[in-house]
Amino acid sequence: MTQLNTPYPATAYLTGFLREQGYEATQRDLAIDVFLSMLTRDGLDEIRGRVEENYSDFEDDELPEVIFHFLARFDDYRRCVEPAVRFLQGKDPSLALRIATRRFLPEGPRFDALESMAEAAGDMMAWAFGEMGTQDKAKYLATLFIDDLADVIQTGVDPYFEISRYGERLAASNPSFDGLHDIAIGAPTFTGERISAFVGRYLEEEQPDVVGISVPFPGNMLGALQAARVCREARPDMPLVLGGGFVNTELRSLKDERVFRFFDYICYDDGERPLLTLLEHLQGKRPQSELFRTRYLAAGEVVYADNPALHDFPHRDIGAPSYDGLSLDCYLSLCEMLNPMHRIWSDGCWLKLTIAHGCYWSHCTFCDLSLDYIGRYDEAGADLIVQRIEKLIAETGLTGFHFVDEAAPPKVLFALARRLIEKNIVITWWGNIRFEKTFTPERCRLLADSGCVAVSGGLEAASDRLLKKMKKGVTVEQVARITKSFADAGILVHAYLMYGFPTQTTQETVDSLERVRQLMQNGCIHSAYWHRFAATIHSPVGLNPDAFGVTLRPLPEIRFASNDVDFDDPAGADREALGKGLNKALYNYMHGIGFEQPMQFWFDMPVSEPDIAADYIERGLAGGDTCAPRERLA
Repeated sequence: MTQLNTPYPATAYLTGFLREQGYEATQRDLAIDVFLSMLTRDGLDEIRGRVEENYSDFEDDELPEVIFHFLARFDDYRRCVEPAVRFLQGKDPSLALRIATRRFLPEGPRFDALESMAEAAGDMMAWAFGEMGTQDKAKYLATLFIDDLADVIQTGVDPYFEISRYGERLAASNPSFDGLHDIAIGAPTFTGERISAFVGRYLEEEQPDVVGISVPFPGNMLGALQAARVCREARPDMPLVLGGGFVNTELRSLKDERVFRFFDYICYDDGERPLLTLLEHLQGKRPQSELFRTRYLAAGEVVYADNPALHDFPHRDIGAPSYDGLSLDCYLSLCEMLNPMHRIWSDGCWLKLTIAHGCYWSHCTFCDLSLDYIGRYDEAGADLIVQRIEKLIAETGLTGFHFVDEAAPPKVLFALARRLIEKNIVITWWGNIRFEKTFTPERCRLLADSGCVAVSGGLEAASDRLLKKMKKGVTVEQVARITKSFADAGILVHAYLMYGFPTQTTQETVDSLERVRQLMQNGCIHSAYWHRFAATIHSPVGLNPDAFGVTLRPLPEIRFASNDVDFDDPAGADREALGKGLNKALYNYMHGIGFEQPMQFWFDMPVSEPDIAADYIERGLAGGDTCAPRERLA
């Protein structure tokens, strides 16, 4: 329900912290347990039975394609599912030779993409992986196989099911709790039945006094409610606690008392202090009114307690996360090769650490600066981060780290790199940064020598006017030089891109794509992704829309979740149509093709050619004048 390749870090951090405070804490990853239970021969037998029951009145030619294919080749799916899972878990690498032949796995609708891409690139598999990438080829094909099965589950068994989003639309920015509530108290879904079985098993194994559930994303909320229902029925008097990123972002105006039929307490922002004070209360050491950033129900009313005498633990004092209780060898190492950074994200089990709390920059006007996880900056120092790295290596035997900071602070990164080199600690790491001038060629090589293999950062609108409006603190020319320094050091560079920012015109969007094209053609960035701008109620745009020339549309009464807010932009650009063209062009650029195509080639709507020089980035890299007159491509 988040990622199949690695556990989300919230429970690992809280487990490590609570143990250091003297509590007996255990953790489970419900998502991976539930999904793996479906990907077995017995699981597929049950799926087929339900599919046949649900489609009993359909003729073969009336069946959805994915269902028809699944039923027609069920024996092949059943035979291959457990070997494919073992292969993706890294437990049977020799199977790659059979999978790569494309004669082992049944190929459903997800494999159609191979054929359409081959039309543009010839032998798509050889184009993407070369002749020697047997493991990668097999991993990609096995991932398509898993995606096909996920589509079968969603189409034929459980409409709310997705690999990383379970009932997401029911929760995301939904002002009403009605839909989630009705499903959670209704007849169990196919996924819900498995959630019930595993939660019941956890309760029997651990006999807990308190259960906490972390909900990092909207696609985790339905599962959390179903898990809480099981706990309620099995142990009515056991306190249940809810927290996590979705809660921190979207449930800050929660008023619906029905949520408290599932949970007794809801904790906000960093969980260490709220949980500690809550446990003290449950032990009779603290009155309920003195809880910290916690909601609960009192006399039928939703109450929020925030003891002003308390404060969060400094980042240096929260301790190292612990992955004890999570079966790290069970996660699936997937291959999403179409975007190099997405490939790193989904391939391999990464241990997740934060170098600092919050963002050291905290100015970007599209960001949720008013929320604690961004607005409160607090660093721990390089020596302490090294200690946590060493502890995690000793505990897990793994050496891959993903630093999950909003933007890793450069001075700590450089000090960390030096410590790792001095102590001969061999790790592989990647993380998110700001593209700022402190990343010189020499320092980029230092980071590479310490084990850095990839960085991601926000280029956003790739327009100096809009970057200034966003308060990014960089220019496109600076980003070009910085990313080239990383690339020259052998570090993969991924750029977050944004379109539809307030006042952005169609011409500015086309010009932005041209700059991205030149950045990729000049080897500055290897990977990128376009995000459509969304105004949130916690960002400067959402809090002060007049300053950005937009008008927010009225919000309904908020009883449950609230985050994204619709707005009207007088610039009037067709963001949906532009998004299709931007993504089409970027997809081709990432694979080294289409650089010579005119801009109109990518768009279904009329667009003008770029209004910038064809060698804009080349001049910037050479230190020349990027403001020279426009030179159209031949």
